[in-house]
Amino acid sequence: MTSETTDPLHEVGPIDYLVVEFPGSHLTGEGMPLLIDLVDRGIIRILDLAFFMKDEDGSVRGLELADVNGDGQLDLTVFEGVASGLIGDDELDEAGSLLQPGDSAAVLLYENLWAAPLAAALRRADARLIASGRVPVQDVIEALDALEAAG
Repeated sequence: MTSETTDPLHEVGPIDYLVVEFPGSHLTGEGMPLLIDLVDRGIIRILDLAFFMKDEDGSVRGLELADVNGDGQLDLTVFEGVASGLIGDDELDEAGSLLQPGDSAAVLLYENLWAAPLAAALRRADARLIASGRVPVQDVIEALDALEAAG
């Protein structure tokens, strides 16, 4: 018996992605412990994490975590095998088109576990998401500065 209430997909939270550029392929790993913390606290679930580089000739190639981890200080092996298959070559090529030659990037696809109960309740109520977006932090800072200057 399959129903909406027993379907595991019915309980899924919103899915987001990030593409993070590393100019000059300089990866420090500073954000990795914070990402691990988000997973450990059940705030997000990583569906895919892929690293890639744009070569000087403009071609885009995926990087294995072992390649990213070359200096011995950045331990990404905890993310080894994190791949749902949802991020493929087409997505990496599209993200790679945003890079300058010599730069690297990471694509992170994640589920917002914190929002899963709300999303499930809204689906049960037949609610539909009709718009979504993100306000860049710099825009918020500029708007607050303008309000403060006007006040």
